[in-house]
Amino acid sequence: MTYATLHYIADPLCGWCYAAAPLVRAARDVAGLDVALHGGGMMAGPNAQPVTPQLRSYVMPHDHRIAELTGQPFGDAYFDGLLRDGAAVFDSAPPTAAALAAEALAGRGLDMFAAMQRAHYVDGKRIAERDVLVDIAADLGLDRAAFAKALDAVDANALMAHFRESRAWLARVGGSGFPTFALEIDGRLERLEPGRYLGQPDAWRDALRERLMAAQATSAAAGDAAALPQCGPDGCAI
Repeated sequence: MTYATLHYIADPLCGWCYAAAPLVRAARDVAGLDVALHGGGMMAGPNAQPVTPQLRSYVMPHDHRIAELTGQPFGDAYFDGLLRDGAAVFDSAPPTAAALAAEALAGRGLDMFAAMQRAHYVDGKRIAERDVLVDIAADLGLDRAAFAKALDAVDANALMAHFRESRAWLARVGGSGFPTFALEIDGRLERLEPGRYLGQPDAWRDALRERLMAAQATSAAAGDAAALPQCGPDGCAI
């Protein structure tokens, strides 16, 4: 059997990760392929920052480019609300903890990650705030109290360990930033270059399926060869 995992190294506040969100959805439709999320901590700890006019001026050209390339929606509540909210803070730690909590609670870390991206870029929500994260989880159908408990259980040490592990994955696959995708098939890793598939999730899905089918065919051929009965150099057993 061929075991395949698409490693997705990303951050909930990374605009280009939001650009790749349709590719993640498409990959989850590929039979036999697991998608593993690794939160990178791009704006965690000392890299967290308040929303300022300078931050708004920096991110908006990228956001417009992402919308042009991919058709991903950006809401007025984000452009003219959140990006003008001087009391808001961009901090990757709380939403990453929320994704880990959703995964631990119900195996829905990727769903939570995607929902937080939409809440941020479309609805202009402050996804660094606990109450907002609990609301997002409840909207996904997770039990509010159970999720809140799971979120509180992700302590700072566990979260920092997750970030270190994700950065180790980034180095292991030769990635330089977020998002990075790496395909692991039967223990072999290959970093993928999905840039040409932005805005083309169906083509990305087909490309992943073809890779898995080729790997399965190779594995089957190797298994057939290994299973072929043979005589020894000094004769055959009857």
